[in-house]
Amino acid sequence: MQKPAAPPAAAPRDTLALAREVLEIEAQAIRELIDRIDDGFARAVQIIHERHGRVIVSGIGKSGHIARKIAATMASTGTPAYFVHPAEASHGDLGMVTSHDVFIALSNSGESAELLDLIPVLKRQGAKLVALTGNPQSTLAREADVHLYAGAAKEACPLNLAPTASTTAALALGDALAIALMEAQGFSREDFALSHPGGSLGRRLLTHVRDVMRKGEQAPRVPESATLSAAVLEMTRGAMGITAVVDADGRVTGIYTDGDLRRTLQKGADLNTTRITDVMTRNPRTISPERLAAEAVQMMEHHKVNQMLVVDADRRLVGALNMHDLFRAKVI
Repeated sequence: MQKPAAPPAAAPRDTLALAREVLEIEAQAIRELIDRIDDGFARAVQIIHERHGRVIVSGIGKSGHIARKIAATMASTGTPAYFVHPAEASHGDLGMVTSHDVFIALSNSGESAELLDLIPVLKRQGAKLVALTGNPQSTLAREADVHLYAGAAKEACPLNLAPTASTTAALALGDALAIALMEAQGFSREDFALSHPGGSLGRRLLTHVRDVMRKGEQAPRVPESATLSAAVLEMTRGAMGITAVVDADGRVTGIYTDGDLRRTLQKGADLNTTRITDVMTRNPRTISPERLAAEAVQMMEHHKVNQMLVVDADRRLVGALNMHDLFRAKVI
Protein backbone atom coordinates (compact mmCIF):
# COMPACT_ATOMS: atom_id res chain seq x y z
CA MET A 1 0.00 0.00 0.00
CA GLN A 2 1.44 3.32 -1.01
CA LYS A 3 2.07 5.80 1.84
CA PRO A 4 0.33 9.17 1.56
CA ALA A 5 2.59 11.99 0.49
CA ALA A 6 3.97 14.09 3.34
CA PRO A 7 2.67 17.65 3.48
CA PRO A 8 5.09 20.19 2.04
CA ALA A 9 7.44 21.67 4.65
CA ALA A 10 6.86 25.27 5.55
CA ALA A 11 9.31 27.58 3.89
CA PRO A 12 11.96 28.68 6.41
CA ARG A 13 11.94 32.31 7.34
CA ASP A 14 14.79 34.51 6.29
CA THR A 15 17.62 33.88 8.77
CA LEU A 16 18.59 37.51 9.21
CA ALA A 17 14.99 38.60 9.65
CA LEU A 18 14.50 35.91 12.30
CA ALA A 19 17.66 36.97 14.13
CA ARG A 20 16.49 40.58 14.17
CA GLU A 21 13.09 39.50 15.45
CA VAL A 22 14.67 37.53 18.31
CA LEU A 23 16.85 40.48 19.29
CA GLU A 24 13.91 42.86 19.12
CA ILE A 25 11.78 40.64 21.37
CA GLU A 26 14.56 40.34 23.92
CA ALA A 27 15.33 44.06 23.75
CA GLN A 28 11.64 44.81 24.29
CA ALA A 29 11.65 42.59 27.38
CA ILE A 30 14.44 44.71 28.86
CA ARG A 31 12.73 47.97 27.86
CA GLU A 32 9.58 46.85 29.67
CA LEU A 33 11.63 46.21 32.81
CA ILE A 34 12.66 49.86 32.85
CA ASP A 35 9.05 50.96 33.31
CA ARG A 36 8.48 48.35 36.04
CA ILE A 37 11.42 49.33 38.24
CA ASP A 38 9.97 50.67 41.49
CA ASP A 39 10.72 51.03 45.19
CA GLY A 40 10.99 47.25 45.44
CA PHE A 41 14.31 47.43 43.59
CA ALA A 42 15.62 50.04 46.04
CA ARG A 43 14.49 47.85 48.98
CA ALA A 44 16.26 44.85 47.49
CA VAL A 45 19.48 46.84 47.12
CA GLN A 46 19.14 48.09 50.71
CA ILE A 47 18.56 44.61 52.11
CA ILE A 48 21.56 43.19 50.26
CA HIS A 49 23.79 46.16 51.04
CA GLU A 50 22.98 46.11 54.78
CA ARG A 51 23.40 42.37 55.23
CA HIS A 52 26.14 41.12 57.55
CA GLY A 53 26.73 37.88 55.65
CA ARG A 54 26.86 36.81 52.04
CA VAL A 55 24.52 36.65 49.09
CA ILE A 56 23.36 33.23 47.90
CA VAL A 57 21.82 33.06 44.43
CA SER A 58 19.83 30.04 43.30
CA GLY A 59 17.68 28.81 40.45
CA ILE A 60 16.85 25.64 38.55
CA GLY A 61 17.24 24.92 34.83
CA LYS A 62 17.85 27.97 32.65
CA SER A 63 17.18 30.22 35.64
CA GLY A 64 20.02 28.40 37.38
CA HIS A 65 22.43 29.38 34.62
CA ILE A 66 21.36 33.01 34.98
CA ALA A 67 21.69 32.76 38.76
CA ARG A 68 25.28 31.56 38.39
CA LYS A 69 26.13 34.56 36.24
CA ILE A 70 24.46 37.01 38.64
CA ALA A 71 26.42 35.55 41.55
CA ALA A 72 29.66 35.82 39.55
CA THR A 73 28.96 39.44 38.60
CA MET A 74 28.18 40.40 42.19
CA ALA A 75 31.28 38.66 43.48
CA SER A 76 33.52 40.50 41.02
CA THR A 77 31.98 43.91 41.80
CA GLY A 78 32.28 43.94 45.58
CA THR A 79 29.29 41.91 46.79
CA PRO A 80 30.43 38.51 48.14
CA ALA A 81 28.06 36.06 46.48
CA TYR A 82 27.93 32.44 45.39
CA PHE A 83 25.56 30.10 43.59
CA VAL A 84 23.84 27.19 45.30
CA HIS A 85 21.89 24.61 43.31
CA PRO A 86 18.41 24.28 44.89
CA ALA A 87 18.45 20.49 44.67
CA GLU A 88 21.80 20.36 46.45
CA ALA A 89 20.57 22.94 48.95
CA SER A 90 17.74 20.66 50.08
CA HIS A 91 20.28 17.86 50.61
CA GLY A 92 22.65 19.67 52.93
CA ASP A 93 24.05 22.72 51.17
CA LEU A 94 21.42 24.93 52.82
CA GLY A 95 23.60 24.62 55.89
CA MET A 96 25.74 27.34 54.27
CA VAL A 97 22.96 29.87 54.77
CA THR A 98 22.82 31.87 58.00
CA SER A 99 20.53 34.53 59.42
CA HIS A 100 22.99 37.16 58.21
CA ASP A 101 22.65 36.17 54.55
CA VAL A 102 20.38 37.19 51.69
CA PHE A 103 18.97 34.45 49.46
CA ILE A 104 18.12 35.49 45.88
CA ALA A 105 15.82 32.98 44.14
CA LEU A 106 15.21 33.01 40.37
CA SER A 107 12.19 31.31 38.81
CA ASN A 108 10.24 32.58 35.82
CA SER A 109 7.05 30.82 36.97
CA GLY A 110 7.71 31.45 40.64
CA GLU A 111 6.50 27.91 41.31
CA SER A 112 9.70 25.85 40.97
CA ALA A 113 9.25 23.09 43.53
CA GLU A 114 12.97 22.89 44.29
CA LEU A 115 12.97 26.54 45.41
CA LEU A 116 9.63 26.44 47.21
CA ASP A 117 10.91 23.55 49.33
CA LEU A 118 13.63 25.84 50.66
CA ILE A 119 11.36 28.65 51.84
CA PRO A 120 10.39 27.18 55.26
CA VAL A 121 14.02 26.55 56.15
CA LEU A 122 15.11 30.01 54.99
CA LYS A 123 12.35 31.56 57.09
CA ARG A 124 13.35 29.59 60.18
CA GLN A 125 16.98 30.58 59.74
CA GLY A 126 16.04 34.23 59.43
CA ALA A 127 17.69 34.81 56.05
CA LYS A 128 16.15 37.48 53.83
CA LEU A 129 14.56 36.29 50.59
CA VAL A 130 14.63 38.28 47.35
CA ALA A 131 12.69 36.70 44.48
CA LEU A 132 13.10 37.40 40.76
CA THR A 133 10.14 35.94 38.90
CA GLY A 134 7.92 36.56 35.90
CA ASN A 135 4.75 36.04 37.99
CA PRO A 136 4.02 38.54 40.78
CA GLN A 137 1.15 36.30 41.99
CA SER A 138 3.32 33.21 42.37
CA THR A 139 4.07 31.48 45.65
CA LEU A 140 7.73 32.52 45.53
CA ALA A 141 6.79 36.16 44.94
CA ARG A 142 4.28 36.17 47.83
CA GLU A 143 6.68 34.58 50.30
CA ALA A 144 9.67 36.80 49.46
CA ASP A 145 10.71 39.79 51.53
CA VAL A 146 11.08 41.63 48.21
CA HIS A 147 9.80 40.55 44.81
CA LEU A 148 11.29 41.90 41.58
CA TYR A 149 9.53 41.29 38.29
CA ALA A 150 11.96 39.72 35.84
CA GLY A 151 9.65 38.28 33.22
CA ALA A 152 8.80 38.95 29.59
CA ALA A 153 5.51 39.35 27.76
CA LYS A 154 6.59 36.71 25.26
CA GLU A 155 9.55 34.49 24.62
CA ALA A 156 11.69 34.85 21.50
CA CYS A 157 11.13 31.14 20.88
CA PRO A 158 8.61 30.75 18.02
CA LEU A 159 6.73 28.23 20.19
CA ASN A 160 6.80 30.68 23.12
CA LEU A 161 8.21 27.85 25.24
CA ALA A 162 12.02 27.96 25.50
CA PRO A 163 13.21 30.51 28.08
CA THR A 164 14.81 33.24 26.00
CA ALA A 165 13.47 36.74 26.53
CA SER A 166 12.62 35.93 30.16
CA THR A 167 16.15 34.78 30.95
CA THR A 168 17.56 37.85 29.20
CA ALA A 169 15.33 40.05 31.36
CA ALA A 170 16.40 38.26 34.54
CA LEU A 171 20.07 38.58 33.59
CA ALA A 172 19.72 42.31 32.92
CA LEU A 173 17.90 42.84 36.22
CA GLY A 174 20.65 40.94 38.02
CA ASP A 175 23.24 43.19 36.39
CA ALA A 176 21.28 46.22 37.56
CA LEU A 177 21.32 44.89 41.12
CA ALA A 178 25.05 44.21 40.98
CA ILE A 179 25.90 47.66 39.63
CA ALA A 180 23.60 49.42 42.11
CA LEU A 181 25.34 47.56 44.93
CA MET A 182 28.71 48.39 43.42
CA GLU A 183 27.84 52.09 43.56
CA ALA A 184 26.40 51.83 47.09
CA GLN A 185 29.64 50.30 48.33
CA GLY A 186 31.90 52.80 46.57
CA PHE A 187 33.61 49.95 44.70
CA SER A 188 36.64 51.35 42.84
CA ARG A 189 38.89 50.35 39.96
CA GLU A 190 41.50 49.32 42.52
CA ASP A 191 38.94 47.09 44.27
CA PHE A 192 38.06 45.54 40.90
CA ALA A 193 41.72 44.84 40.23
CA LEU A 194 42.10 43.04 43.57
CA SER A 195 39.40 40.56 42.58
CA HIS A 196 40.79 40.22 39.03
CA PRO A 197 44.56 39.80 39.59
CA GLY A 198 44.89 37.58 36.52
CA GLY A 199 43.31 40.08 34.14
CA SER A 200 44.97 42.92 32.25
CA LEU A 201 43.32 45.56 34.45
CA GLY A 202 44.52 43.77 37.56
CA ARG A 203 48.08 43.74 36.27
CA ARG A 204 47.94 47.42 35.39
CA LEU A 205 46.53 48.44 38.77
CA LEU A 206 48.39 46.02 41.03
CA THR A 207 51.87 45.84 39.45
CA HIS A 208 54.30 48.45 40.73
CA VAL A 209 57.68 49.47 39.38
CA ARG A 210 59.38 47.64 42.28
CA ASP A 211 57.76 44.41 41.05
CA VAL A 212 59.33 44.52 37.59
CA MET A 213 62.50 46.58 37.92
CA ARG A 214 66.00 45.11 37.89
CA LYS A 215 67.55 45.46 41.33
CA GLY A 216 70.99 45.47 42.89
CA GLU A 217 73.77 44.42 40.56
CA GLN A 218 71.25 43.93 37.75
CA ALA A 219 70.88 47.71 37.51
CA PRO A 220 74.01 48.94 35.64
CA ARG A 221 75.87 51.87 37.16
CA VAL A 222 79.26 53.57 37.10
CA PRO A 223 80.78 56.25 39.33
CA GLU A 224 81.25 59.79 38.10
CA SER A 225 84.97 59.13 37.88
CA ALA A 226 84.52 56.37 35.28
CA THR A 227 85.90 56.59 31.76
CA LEU A 228 83.74 56.08 28.71
CA SER A 229 85.29 52.64 28.16
CA ALA A 230 84.28 51.57 31.70
CA ALA A 231 80.75 52.79 31.04
CA VAL A 232 80.57 50.77 27.80
CA LEU A 233 81.71 47.64 29.62
CA GLU A 234 79.05 48.19 32.30
CA MET A 235 76.39 48.72 29.65
CA THR A 236 77.42 45.44 28.03
CA ARG A 237 77.31 43.63 31.36
CA GLY A 238 73.89 45.03 32.26
CA ALA A 239 72.42 44.23 28.84
CA MET A 240 69.91 47.06 29.14
CA GLY A 241 71.38 49.56 26.70
CA ILE A 242 72.05 52.04 29.51
CA THR A 243 74.10 52.72 32.58
CA ALA A 244 73.35 55.07 35.42
CA VAL A 245 76.03 57.49 36.58
CA VAL A 246 76.06 57.93 40.35
CA ASP A 247 77.94 60.09 42.85
CA ALA A 248 79.78 58.86 45.94
CA ASP A 249 76.48 58.53 47.84
CA GLY A 250 74.81 56.50 45.09
CA ARG A 251 72.65 59.38 43.89
CA VAL A 252 71.89 59.49 40.17
CA THR A 253 73.56 62.39 38.42
CA GLY A 254 73.26 61.17 34.84
CA ILE A 255 72.48 58.41 32.38
CA TYR A 256 74.35 57.09 29.35
CA THR A 257 72.58 55.12 26.61
CA ASP A 258 73.35 53.22 23.43
CA GLY A 259 72.14 56.25 21.49
CA ASP A 260 74.55 58.48 23.41
CA LEU A 261 77.38 56.07 22.58
CA ARG A 262 76.71 56.23 18.85
CA ARG A 263 76.64 60.01 18.92
CA THR A 264 79.83 60.12 21.00
CA LEU A 265 81.72 57.85 18.61
CA GLN A 266 80.56 59.89 15.62
CA LYS A 267 82.28 62.86 17.23
CA GLY A 268 85.52 60.88 17.46
CA ALA A 269 85.75 60.70 21.25
CA ASP A 270 88.42 58.47 22.75
CA LEU A 271 86.95 55.63 24.83
CA ASN A 272 89.89 55.46 27.21
CA THR A 273 90.37 59.15 27.97
CA THR A 274 86.86 60.58 27.78
CA ARG A 275 85.19 60.90 31.20
CA ILE A 276 81.60 59.70 31.40
CA THR A 277 80.53 62.97 33.03
CA ASP A 278 81.53 64.81 29.86
CA VAL A 279 79.17 62.85 27.61
CA MET A 280 76.32 61.64 29.88
CA THR A 281 72.82 63.11 29.94
CA ARG A 282 72.41 65.00 33.19
CA ASN A 283 69.29 64.98 35.40
CA PRO A 284 67.65 62.07 33.60
CA ARG A 285 63.99 61.22 34.00
CA THR A 286 63.48 58.77 36.83
CA ILE A 287 60.61 57.04 38.58
CA SER A 288 59.90 55.87 42.12
CA PRO A 289 59.63 52.14 42.86
CA GLU A 290 56.24 52.80 44.47
CA ARG A 291 54.70 54.08 41.25
CA LEU A 292 52.53 51.82 39.14
CA ALA A 293 54.27 50.02 36.32
CA ALA A 294 51.56 51.37 34.03
CA GLU A 295 52.76 54.88 34.87
CA ALA A 296 56.27 53.91 33.78
CA VAL A 297 54.82 52.78 30.44
CA GLN A 298 53.04 56.11 30.04
CA MET A 299 56.19 58.09 30.84
CA MET A 300 58.35 56.06 28.47
CA GLU A 301 55.86 56.40 25.64
CA HIS A 302 55.38 60.11 26.26
CA HIS A 303 59.12 60.87 26.33
CA LYS A 304 59.94 58.29 23.64
CA VAL A 305 62.48 56.37 25.73
CA ASN A 306 62.83 52.62 26.24
CA GLN A 307 64.62 52.59 29.61
CA MET A 308 64.20 54.35 32.92
CA LEU A 309 66.14 54.55 36.16
CA VAL A 310 64.37 53.91 39.45
CA VAL A 311 65.36 56.06 42.44
CA ASP A 312 64.28 56.53 46.04
CA ALA A 313 63.20 59.81 47.64
CA ASP A 314 66.86 60.89 47.89
CA ARG A 315 67.51 60.06 44.22
CA ARG A 316 69.66 57.07 45.16
CA LEU A 317 69.61 54.39 42.47
CA VAL A 318 67.50 51.37 43.50
CA GLY A 319 66.82 49.81 40.10
CA ALA A 320 66.27 50.15 36.38
CA LEU A 321 63.73 48.90 33.90
CA ASN A 322 63.05 48.87 30.19
CA MET A 323 60.16 48.10 27.90
CA HIS A 324 61.11 44.42 27.72
CA ASP A 325 60.67 44.12 31.49
CA LEU A 326 57.18 45.61 31.19
CA PHE A 327 56.31 43.30 28.30
CA ARG A 328 57.39 40.28 30.33
CA ALA A 329 55.23 41.43 33.23
CA LYS A 330 52.30 41.77 30.76
CA VAL A 331 51.74 45.36 31.83
CA ILE A 332 51.78 46.34 28.17
